[in-house]
Amino acid sequence: MPTIQMVNMQGKAAGQLELSEDIFGIEPNVAAMHLVVRSILAAKRQGTQSALTRGMVRGGGRKIYRQKGTGNARHHGNRAPQFRHGGVVFAPQPRDYVVNVPRKVRRLALKSALSSKLKDGSLIVVDEIALKEAKTKLAVNMLKDLGIEKSALLVLPGRDEMLQRATRNIQNLSGAYVNTINVYDVLRADKLIVTKAAISGIQEVYA
Repeated sequence: MPTIQMVNMQGKAAGQLELSEDIFGIEPNVAAMHLVVRSILAAKRQGTQSALTRGMVRGGGRKIYRQKGTGNARHHGNRAPQFRHGGVVFAPQPRDYVVNVPRKVRRLALKSALSSKLKDGSLIVVDEIALKEAKTKLAVNMLKDLGIEKSALLVLPGRDEMLQRATRNIQNLSGAYVNTINVYDVLRADKLIVTKAAISGIQEVYA
C-alpha cells in the first residue's frame, strides 16, 4: 500500500498517510487518460460554426448566360463557390463534439492521473487548511511554504468560502472538490494539493 508524507500549512512534516492501492498505486493507463482528456476538451467546444453552401445562399437560381456562343466558361447560377457572394464548399454546420466515454474508463483515467502524480512526486497532502482570514496574502504564503512555484490544483472535500475568497485572485491556482475533480485539471497542474479530508473523500467515492 503506498504511503505519503503529510505536511501542514507551513510545509512541515505532519506524519505518514496510507493511500489506497486501487486509486494511487495503479500503473497509469495513458490511453484512458488521453481518451478522457479528449472528451473533456471536446465538450468545451461551442460547435456553433456555420456557413452557407451554394444550396443555402439566397438567389442565383437563373442561369447567368446561355450555354454556348459567349466564349466564357459554362456556368449555371452565380451562387457557385467560385463567385463572389457564392456558397462555401463543404461549409461547416453546427454540431455536437461530445465524446461519450464509459464510466469505468473515466474512473480508470482519474485513478491513473492520481497515481502518476504520486509516482512523480507532484502530490502534496496537507493535513488541514484553515486560514484565519480571507486574505490572498495568507494563501500566497501558504503556497510558498508548500513549495509551489508553478501551477497547482487544490482539491478540497467541500465548499470553503473563506479559502475560496483568499485564493480566487491567485493566477496559477485552480480549485476542485472531491465530486468535481477531473483528469484534465489533474494532469494540467504542475502540483496537486489535496487535504487529508479530501483524500478520504476520494478514496470513499472512487474505491
